[in-house]
Amino acid sequence: MTHDREVLSYELFGTAVRDLAQQVADDGFRPDLVLAIARGGLALGMGLGYALDVKNLSAVNVEFYTGVDERLEMPVMLPPTPSAVDLAGLRVLIADDVADTGKTLELVRTFCAETVAEARIAVVYEKPWTVVRPDYVWRRTESWIDFPWSSEPPVVGRSVG
Repeated sequence: MTHDREVLSYELFGTAVRDLAQQVADDGFRPDLVLAIARGGLALGMGLGYALDVKNLSAVNVEFYTGVDERLEMPVMLPPTPSAVDLAGLRVLIADDVADTGKTLELVRTFCAETVAEARIAVVYEKPWTVVRPDYVWRRTESWIDFPWSSEPPVVGRSVG
């Protein structure tokens, strides 16, 4: 693994969303629902929803990463989760920021598998060692990725006075 970082700006993220949406459209896939994996996939899910004119958006919260290159042993789906009844028979586009280990995507794909008509995966980045190969990928990298929404420390309140 290299120690270089892949840096994604908000402007470049906009380009990635449009490029991914074009891949989906060119492939002839017409999702009924975009299912974003929180937190990293929320911006992509919203962007793909607009770009593909899909108004039915949902999110699933999966905890896996606890820090830079630090993660739980296995990803955990946190409540509330979408109801299987809500997903029944739909064509679902699963959206996430990165397919790193692929275990988060595997968990969500398995969650959808028995209910949806079809599920495909779109990610901004794919790493070569992922166990899940997304259907739509903007870029491939071995580097740690600095996303514009997570590359700075959280905002804290300023004291007044």
